[in-house]
Amino acid sequence: MKIRVVSSREEIFTLNPNERIVHLAFRPSNKDIFSLVENCPKIEVIQLPKSYRRTVSKSIEMFLEMQRIQLIEGDVWGHRKDINEYYRIPSSIIEEIRELKTEGKSTEAIEEKVSRESKLNPEMVAYILRKDVTA
Repeated sequence: MKIRVVSSREEIFTLNPNERIVHLAFRPSNKDIFSLVENCPKIEVIQLPKSYRRTVSKSIEMFLEMQRIQLIEGDVWGHRKDINEYYRIPSSIIEEIRELKTEGKSTEAIEEKVSRESKLNPEMVAYILRKDVTA
């Protein structure tokens, strides 16, 4: 599973329209969010750093909810965009999520354990759990 890292407003217009998960590494305006949704109609998740997440307006939150797009807070730890524009969630983490799920662990327990061990945000772990993606 990969997350497209976007570090500037200008980059929004160069995105592949099939992007599903995007991490915005800048503080987006309402217009930036609208542009992102317009340019990437298949988008499912927008991830923002904690400090930026708090500044998103209620109207944008409602808009994203109506579009069925999740707005989650989180970081892409140690990612260097100059090397690769995508942050890849290691397949080992996805495998661990699957194993815990087949063991019958609760969603909350899986979110807590995986987020503690991998630095992934619990909301992102929950998204992976729901999607049950292939690595």
